[in-house]
Amino acid sequence: MNISKRAQQFQETLRERGLDLTVVELPDSTRTADDAARALGCEKAQIVKSLVFKDTSTGAPVMVLASGTNRVDEKTLAEQLGSTIGKADADFVKRVTGYSIGGVPPLGHKEQLTLLVDADLLAFEETWAAAGTPHAVFKISGKITDILPEHRVVAVK
Repeated sequence: MNISKRAQQFQETLRERGLDLTVVELPDSTRTADDAARALGCEKAQIVKSLVFKDTSTGAPVMVLASGTNRVDEKTLAEQLGSTIGKADADFVKRVTGYSIGGVPPLGHKEQLTLLVDADLLAFEETWAAAGTPHAVFKISGKITDILPEHRVVAVK
């Protein structure tokens, strides 16, 4: 299957990390959790949302991998981090991850990010995450935490 250059680059990132996972590109957008669940025929909760925040005191990037059904409570996250956070703008997201909003994968970023994983994602043995473009995704069989670099599991709501 032919996939775009950006999705191919992420596929190579997976291979470099020794992960035998396959990127697929869909004709329909997977930019939102609703779009992705509809296109993949799975539960919205199985979609991994990659959300980037900024530590307001240090400017450091913080990525939250949230279940598609969950709305992230910034106050709850800030309490768990011991710091205040705010939503990052599109330019910041692109600069620190190397990807545009709507296609940000959970790993393989330009800069090191504090990585927080929604505890609700651990209920699933199969999840789907963005793979570099708003049309590209990859399936994670097993717990998402098995493929991630250093991370913390947290409550996001």
